[in-house]
Amino acid sequence: MSPSVKPATDDEIGSMETREVSPAHFVIKIESFSLLDKCGIKKYETNEFVAGEYKWKLIIYPNGDDDENNADYISIYLAMVGTSTTSLLPANWEVNAVFNILILNQSSGNYLFSGGARRFQAMKLEWGFSKFISKEILLDPTNGYLINDNCVFGAEVFVVKSESAATECLSLKNVVIPYTHDWNITNFSKLENSCALEEFVVGGHNWSITLCPRGWGELTDRCVIVLVSYIGSVNYSSRVKACCTVSIKNQVNNNHAKKTGTQWFTATKRHFACGLTNVTNPNKGFIVNDCCLLNLEMSIEAVVR
Repeated sequence: MSPSVKPATDDEIGSMETREVSPAHFVIKIESFSLLDKCGIKKYETNEFVAGEYKWKLIIYPNGDDDENNADYISIYLAMVGTSTTSLLPANWEVNAVFNILILNQSSGNYLFSGGARRFQAMKLEWGFSKFISKEILLDPTNGYLINDNCVFGAEVFVVKSESAATECLSLKNVVIPYTHDWNITNFSKLENSCALEEFVVGGHNWSITLCPRGWGELTDRCVIVLVSYIGSVNYSSRVKACCTVSIKNQVNNNHAKKTGTQWFTATKRHFACGLTNVTNPNKGFIVNDCCLLNLEMSIEAVVR
C-alpha cells in the first residue's frame, strides 16, 4: 500500500489523492530516472500539449527547484506556453484552469495526483508543486512509483470558460425607513372593479398598486382586495424580496384594516394580494363621504441579480 503523502506546495493546492483514471491530456515516461543527475539534467521541460485550446508543458526538477529546501523532493510545474506569439490573447489576458499533476503507481495501476484551480496570466505562467513527492518515497521500489528505474508522470488541464458561467448576487438590504404612501380615493362606490391607482419606484424597482373594491372570484362582494405588483427592475434583478403592509384607514378611530406580507417577487410571481374584510360596511368608519384612505408601507429586504 502506498504511504500517505501530503505535499507541501508553493500554491497550497492541497493534499495527494489516488485514482484509477489515466491523465486526460499528457503522459511522460522517464526511463533510467537515476541517470538524469549524472547527465546534468537539473530541469526538464516536456514537449507541448494542447488542452482547452491552449498550449501547455510540464517542467520537472528531479532534484527539486532552485530552493535548497526542496532538494529532497521532485518539483513539478504546469506552464502555459506560446502566449507571446499567439494573437488569440487580448491585452491583460488571463486563463482560469483546473489542473492535476499525476504520477503512476506501476504496482497498483493507480495514479497519485494533486491539483487545483489557478489563474494563468502574463505575470504568472506557471503553477505547481515545489514538493510534489519526496525522493525517499519515489526511489523506494516497494512503493511502486519507480520500477526498473522508470517512472511515469501525467497532466490534465481543464480551462474554465468565464463566458459560460452563470452569475448571481444576493444583496441583503438593511432598510431603516421604509417607503410609505397614501392614496385618497374618492367616489369609492363608483369605482370599476379593477382600479389601477399608480406606478411607483421603491429601491430602484418598479411597482404598481391596484384596488379591487368588490374583490374577485370567490371573494366577490366579500372583501376589498389590494394588489401590489412587481413590474420590473432598472438593475436587471431577477428576484426581489419585499415586505408590504397595506392599510385602509379607519376615519373614525385608529382601528385600521391592515394586512402585512413578505414574499419573493419574480417574473412568474409578480403580485401580492391583500384581502381586507368589512371595509365597505358603512358603520365601520372606513368609507366616509364615499371616500377611503389607502396606505402602503413597503421595504426591500433582499435582491438577487
